[in-house]
Amino acid sequence: MPNKLQQTKPIPPDSIDLPIPDQEARLHCEKVIAHIRQKIETSGGKISFAEYMESALYAPGLGYYCAGLQKFGERGDFITAPEISSMFSRCLANQCQQVLNVLDTPQILEFGAGSGIMAADILCELERLDCLPEYYMILELSAELQQRQRQTIEKHVPHLLGRVRWIHHWPEKQFNGIILANEVLDAMPVRRIQWQDNKIIEKMVCWQHDAFAWCDGDEIYPEHLTFQHVTGYTSEYNEALDSWIKQAGASLQSGMILAIDYGYSRQEYYHPLRCDGTLMCYYQHHSHSNPLILPGLQDITAHVDFTAVAEAAVAADLNVAGYTSQAFFLLANGLTEMAEATYPEKVSTQLQLAQQIKKLTMPDAMGETFKVIALTHNIDIPFTGFIMRDYREYL
Repeated sequence: MPNKLQQTKPIPPDSIDLPIPDQEARLHCEKVIAHIRQKIETSGGKISFAEYMESALYAPGLGYYCAGLQKFGERGDFITAPEISSMFSRCLANQCQQVLNVLDTPQILEFGAGSGIMAADILCELERLDCLPEYYMILELSAELQQRQRQTIEKHVPHLLGRVRWIHHWPEKQFNGIILANEVLDAMPVRRIQWQDNKIIEKMVCWQHDAFAWCDGDEIYPEHLTFQHVTGYTSEYNEALDSWIKQAGASLQSGMILAIDYGYSRQEYYHPLRCDGTLMCYYQHHSHSNPLILPGLQDITAHVDFTAVAEAAVAADLNVAGYTSQAFFLLANGLTEMAEATYPEKVSTQLQLAQQIKKLTMPDAMGETFKVIALTHNIDIPFTGFIMRDYREYL
């Protein structure tokens, strides 16, 4: 039998191989700890991991995405594809152009726009293609990130700032266009589960001896988990995914939802060898798998079960129009041609460009780990991003 109680200090000692938080960061972390401990106490001694993750990432003024911490880029905790190279966003713009051209008064909605660089680069490329949307909406809850996004867009495409609209909730009226979700689904709070003696037990979070700890909850019965694993096999599932897909679909009169994230089909997600699940944390460009330390200071993610995405789409009357790897999607949308057209004269810049392409497309980098899925409503065209390879049969 696995241990029912596994403790971990919320602020790790200096001996752990992670950067040491400064005094300001420690004080912030202690506030987040106090907030989560209050939730645990109010809930009778333990909360679901989804509740813990929700608080650690999104508690107003405290959570990782809602506090004024540097998150993206070299000075943050991780670098996303749009920050690696503008070619990533330009390829997305090529796919967007195909959709925007067949819709009346089309708009784009980006869910969680990070630093704002993807929005800026997409707008710049769509302007070059003479295919600007009526509006580019950004659904962003963090006031700090909204300000940073505005600054980024003002810096790169100041003349297009008037087309950008920041919103705090899903649009009240349906629109024609595209919903973009780059590294969004992986940041949704997930439930932690463990197989024990042919039962699935929910793993909860409690507070024991001045530390957050894993503890057992009740037996649960996720409908999609019909297979068995050995005792101790641990994984996750995203209970919030269905409602997100349903709401995204309800916002579209006609158009496409394009989601890019790291993940697998269900068969791969719950593979017997993936016995510790997919939880990953990022703190100052260090990755590790312990989400119970540094709450409020580190990002917490879980890989995406893309079969669950497809099932949620079908349940919401959406069409699963394509599913492929990031590498095939970018190559099909002109990555190679872009690189050749902008090939610089300086050798150092050539090497930099080659490194960017390698990170975006190589199987051991982002190329195969990241997947792209297209969900559509009232639009039926062959999308360019899935022409080279379409993996829908594996979902």
